Amino acid sequence: MKGSRRRTKSRSVLPGFGLSLGFTILYLSIIVLIPLASIFIKTSGLSLGEFWQTVTNPRVVASYKISFFTAFFAALINLVFGLLVAWVLVRYRFPGKKLIDSLLDLPFALPTAVAGIALTTIYAPNGWIGSLLGPLGIKVAYTPIGITIALIFIGLPFVVRTVQPVLQDMEKDTEEAAVMLGAHRFRTFRRIILPELVPPMLTGFALAFARGIGEYGSVVFISGNMPLKTEIAPLLIMTKLEQHDYTGATAIALVMLVASFLLLLLINYLQWRSNRHVTAA
Repeated sequence: MKGSRRRTKSRSVLPGFGLSLGFTILYLSIIVLIPLASIFIKTSGLSLGEFWQTVTNPRVVASYKISFFTAFFAALINLVFGLLVAWVLVRYRFPGKKLIDSLLDLPFALPTAVAGIALTTIYAPNGWIGSLLGPLGIKVAYTPIGITIALIFIGLPFVVRTVQPVLQDMEKDTEEAAVMLGAHRFRTFRRIILPELVPPMLTGFALAFARGIGEYGSVVFISGNMPLKTEIAPLLIMTKLEQHDYTGATAIALVMLVASFLLLLLINYLQWRSNRHVTAA
């Protein structure tokens, strides 16, 4: 009788570990691993010399530089202003707060092509902002600056939405105690608040950076697509596919995949170190 009760109590409504793990591996294999593996398989059709010649072509190298550098600077800018926006939304009350909080998710829902057309219309030489910057000698559309602005637009929510929950759950008792003991506000922020925000900030930076590297729709209009100047790597991949050069397209994609993986691995390592430091403290 006691044994049957124990068996009844040990049963769970949710499936067991083995079944759950099997479904998880199957799902990840179909959605992630198999498509990524196909890039390696397709690229293996090239010899080492052909692969190296493809990925070191000056036009390809220039597209790598534009994609990675604009994505990096856009994510860096979002890291600073995303923290500021999250701080304002969590720590202050003001009219229209809920509206602004809702508008932050607009880049998630807005089709990227629509965002690209809207940004191009605004920042073009005859646009609202472009016509004001033109007399100052500042050109935004069809330059790397325009690409960076587009990536800032689509990457900001990643930083805000990863930092915002941590700020909401953060207890204010330690901050108030530090202020009562005479600590300056900046020192309180730097020594008490910032260490706890570093892990989510790194996560938001990584997500914004990864999204920026592969962004196509919102960038293709405002970039101008000039080879060696404003042509991004995803556009070059699309050009190769349109020319039925599938091995060339997968070779370019493979370099982007490996570089993105290594960079994200580095960011995850830094995040792990930061979490370990905060836990030890």
